[in-house]
Amino acid sequence: MPVNHYDYNDSTQLSPHFNAREFRCSCGKSHETLLASELFDKLEQLYSTLNCSKIIVTSGYRCPEHDKAVGGTSSGQHTKGTAADVCCYGQDGQPISSKTICCKAQDLGFTGIANITSSYQYTHLDVRTGYRWLGDEVKGNGTVTDDFYKYFDVKKATETTSVLKGIDVSYCQNEVDWDTAKASGLVDFAILRAGYGKEANQVDTQFNRNYAACKRLSIPCGAYWFSYAMSADEAKREAQVFLQTIKGKSFEYPVYMDLENEKQFALGKAACSAIVDAFLNTLEQAGYFAGLYCSTYYLDNYLSDSIKSRYTVWCAQYASKCTYQNPYGIWQYNVAGSTEHDIIGQKSISGIVGECDMDYCYTDYPSIIKAAGLNGFTKTTQPTEPEPEPTPTPEPDSEESTLQQILKHVASLDEKL
Repeated sequence: MPVNHYDYNDSTQLSPHFNAREFRCSCGKSHETLLASELFDKLEQLYSTLNCSKIIVTSGYRCPEHDKAVGGTSSGQHTKGTAADVCCYGQDGQPISSKTICCKAQDLGFTGIANITSSYQYTHLDVRTGYRWLGDEVKGNGTVTDDFYKYFDVKKATETTSVLKGIDVSYCQNEVDWDTAKASGLVDFAILRAGYGKEANQVDTQFNRNYAACKRLSIPCGAYWFSYAMSADEAKREAQVFLQTIKGKSFEYPVYMDLENEKQFALGKAACSAIVDAFLNTLEQAGYFAGLYCSTYYLDNYLSDSIKSRYTVWCAQYASKCTYQNPYGIWQYNVAGSTEHDIIGQKSISGIVGECDMDYCYTDYPSIIKAAGLNGFTKTTQPTEPEPEPTPTPEPDSEESTLQQILKHVASLDEKL
């Protein structure tokens, strides 16, 4: 597992919500910080999944001496840069129960998870390799077997909970009658093709029209860019053109890289992963919630685990059930009007001539994106109560009154003794 080294005061932004300084050892000595990229990738995904307002890292990397001083073994996961103890806060400003965090962390693939306080507000999370460890330090680490949902008696959400229906469109659908499409009940959201390639003149001919209609009708929308990049440098160039195209617009859903070119997959897993990371990281650095569109087969076989855990996934699989085993936010499940991919028999969508992709969404992206101030929105902040001003101590009228106060105080002590 790749582990990065950071200077003690390094504040490099690791992801939209975490920087290197948050993970440094709290021993007070100035030494480097070890940190596995998979750890903050998964923490970022946890942030998104729980719709957090913030996650406080109470203990990240520990030098061996500090780990031993706080009751560790001096060689545990914290000393390897693969662990963090955290407190997660919801949009209401209150801590999220460790019971919920343990369950969600289990879903996201953390390999070491434990509740660590009786208040159920602090959670240990790590990405150890070789084996899995689930614990509850309140009742004894041996009490958890293999499932936090069963242990805490928490009902697991099903795929049909709070599912939104959406479509994704491009020039292929020509001029969509958006008023009619919205009235169909099949368009809770829309993902719009913005363009393709690395040239500024490769904007989708229907993009601006589709975007204006979505805004007029209050249809939450996202955007995607079809990639032909064959290297990380080309991917960055494509992402920059994408950013130029969407500048000045706002999106309630992620902005995606569309990866489906066979020539890209022929480069192999390492090259594909580097291309995706270069593209999506460029979008992230510009303040966007970036995601990847790809089919299940290529997600499983041509992209690294770190890519799939770091970025939100829009998964394509035309079937009655999505078989992709890693987390995903949107599933493209059907093509209305297609002779080959119309799985549910949806011959058409009102307001759209010809074929049209259909999607299910399981994540509340609008709340996450708006709260974080991404995709052209201004960050929302929780109001804080002003601290009360201290009551001033009255000034004595004279030296004599001060002496009298001291004598009275001494007298009162004498009476008590």
